[in-house]
Amino acid sequence: MTSPLRGHRAFRRFWAGQAVSQFGDRVSELALPLIAVGALDASTAQVAGLTAALWAPNLAAVFLGAWVDGRPDQRRLLVLADLVRAAALATLPVAALFGAVTLGQLYAVAVVTGAAGVLFGNAYAPFFARLVPRSAYLAANSRLSGTRSAAQLAGPALGGALVQALTAPVAVLADAVSFLFSALLVGGVRTDRPPTDQPDGADGADGADGAVLRRAREGLGFVLRHPYLRASLGCCTTVNFFTFLGYGLTVLFAGRELGLSAGRIGLAFGIGATGGLLGALGAPALSRRIGAGRTIVLGAVLFPAPIALLTVAGGPVWARTGVLAAAEFLSGLGVMLFDVPLNAVQAAVVPDRLRSRVFGAFATVNYGVRPLGALLGGLLGTVLGLRPALLVAALGGSLAVLWLLPSPVPRVRTPESLVPLDLPLPSGGRRDGAVRAAL
Repeated sequence: MTSPLRGHRAFRRFWAGQAVSQFGDRVSELALPLIAVGALDASTAQVAGLTAALWAPNLAAVFLGAWVDGRPDQRRLLVLADLVRAAALATLPVAALFGAVTLGQLYAVAVVTGAAGVLFGNAYAPFFARLVPRSAYLAANSRLSGTRSAAQLAGPALGGALVQALTAPVAVLADAVSFLFSALLVGGVRTDRPPTDQPDGADGADGADGAVLRRAREGLGFVLRHPYLRASLGCCTTVNFFTFLGYGLTVLFAGRELGLSAGRIGLAFGIGATGGLLGALGAPALSRRIGAGRTIVLGAVLFPAPIALLTVAGGPVWARTGVLAAAEFLSGLGVMLFDVPLNAVQAAVVPDRLRSRVFGAFATVNYGVRPLGALLGGLLGTVLGLRPALLVAALGGSLAVLWLLPSPVPRVRTPESLVPLDLPLPSGGRRDGAVRAAL
């Protein structure tokens, strides 16, 4: 069967830009907590706070998404976000040259890069819909997710080697350079379709600030009233809260409780990432076989449950490394079976004119709970210990599937069978022609 993306040069350029930055990100994901733990002797709560700082800007995503909806060219915003992240990360190796890296600087870099990531995500939603035809949503998400998994496969091992050879602050420079490459590649992408018309009321009498607030309210209201988005938001929010409860503790647990070096942690993460690669490549085929909705349900359980495996790790160093790798493998497989079809479904059911504000509302709730989960993880890890905290993360995350079961999501066969459900907006905004979503 011919790929729907065959000959799509613009997508390939965008895909290449994302691939470069994804590999750089894997280095920083390992290096930043290692700077905190190794160079600054950070406590459990301080490491959890670093994770929280990275994700806290998502609490403002609903407003940023509403603002992005009124911008005529989201491509420029994608480039700006990449450049800001490159500049922020570059401050760490510069400070390291003078022996001046501090925990406060780590928090600041986390907040700035997190905020730029929110901007990128909000601009990405409408840009992706113009770049890729509807028939290729699943294939495009599979390729992008597959690249992310490939980066998770090789990136941590590379990151561990760079950290040991160059020190963690200098290793972060690789991520800064990757964002510069991404900005260069994305900046040259041209879409076949023009940008979506400016949302109604963008220049209304309520002024720019009033228009942003109105669109933000519309985006959140649309998500909460939409049967597909409401259920997927509940599931994503719950699973993110509990997995991030354990996320900030995983490197800490591997280093302090399991006694693994940075190189072994990176190797385990790299081996485990083969599960994500397998899931990303196999999600379209599995979705065609059992249905996209059932694949989402399977991934919703398989993603958080393997965190519990870490609590039984013990024995010789190879066994401890193997358990960490196995947990990462199963979790990576699950998250891709969850993400790839769910992203395609969401892209299919949201009207073009609402994409950024809907993404922003979704991200505010979904990603906004991540710092809360990370902070609670730090508290539970301090009070109860790391192993009980990881068990709570696995059990609570697995229960997130209960949001999906009574919804129409499990009955979705293919994303292409869906049409946008354009609900009346609370502020009385106009409606497009499509008024229902096919199962």
